[in-house]
Amino acid sequence: MSEIKKLVRENILNLKPYSSARDEYSGQAGIFLDANENSLGSTINENVNRYPDPYQRKVKDKISAIKGIPSENIFLGNGSDEVIDLLIRAFCYPGKDEIIIMPPTYGMYSVSAEINNVGIKEVFLTSEYDMDVDKVLASVTDKTKLIFICSPNNPTGNCLKNEDIKRVINTFNGLVILDEAYIDFSEKKSFLKSLLTYPNLVIMQTFSKAWGLAGIRLGMAFADKFIIDIMNKIKPPYNVNELTQKKAIEALNNLELKNRMVDILLKERELLEKQLTKFDFVEKVYPTDSNFILVKTLNANKIYDYLVNKSIIVRNRSNISLCLNCLRITVGTKEENKLLIEALENY
Repeated sequence: MSEIKKLVRENILNLKPYSSARDEYSGQAGIFLDANENSLGSTINENVNRYPDPYQRKVKDKISAIKGIPSENIFLGNGSDEVIDLLIRAFCYPGKDEIIIMPPTYGMYSVSAEINNVGIKEVFLTSEYDMDVDKVLASVTDKTKLIFICSPNNPTGNCLKNEDIKRVINTFNGLVILDEAYIDFSEKKSFLKSLLTYPNLVIMQTFSKAWGLAGIRLGMAFADKFIIDIMNKIKPPYNVNELTQKKAIEALNNLELKNRMVDILLKERELLEKQLTKFDFVEKVYPTDSNFILVKTLNANKIYDYLVNKSIIVRNRSNISLCLNCLRITVGTKEENKLLIEALENY
């Protein structure tokens, strides 16, 4: 762990974190007169007049039981975007250090780096959307602190090869952040089972996709306890609100429903893939391990505008690298998918 410790910014390592009212007592509390809350209650029909647990212990215990990862190795953030930002802030000196990303990929890696004045080195995926491991490792310098790998990748939908991911983790001396937001929709297994064998690996997952909780903004990170402790040290004291924590526990108690929803979406995805291949303006339907499909067309802009006029909104990805004339289509309900195909038949 001494190698990982060397990666942390010195001021972060020496930082004395803010101590909230909920950090400063132990034992069973009966009367709270410590945090200047409204003792009379809330102005809405929810018990939210008290500050939430700053470390989301009940939620983490539920996640731990489902994922098989100790609670001390779990971090919860205000969406995965907070996780990305905290990692860059903790491990990268502004104006000095850099991250490596692999376009086309999730846009917030680069946005967070730019906000924090951290350099971005792009190593493009291959034409088949695989990782070029040799190029990635050849691009590493003494300024490279983080490598972001998105698998299943957004916007391409495919999982990157396990052996390629392992090679980067085993070779790179910095942190590897593996974004598994869409892993529930893939036949490939998560790297969670081997998390604790890799002290430099951070795995991100989310409640936004398979769990259907995009509106509550809750992201998960799994890592060595030292990394989790650093993130807890610099996060805002109450970064995950009480209502989000309650809804997360409610969802985690409905694991079977979540699994049924995934099964339904996978069946709909398969049908949608088959239907999309029949159109002569579709050049390619890319293989997908996610709840969306990337489709290469003859004229993405024209098709996108046509669908907007039909009140059907897909994502036009033509403006990003290696995705010219590509539309990203989320798998909808059976009825939504039917309306999409009917609209395309009339295009």
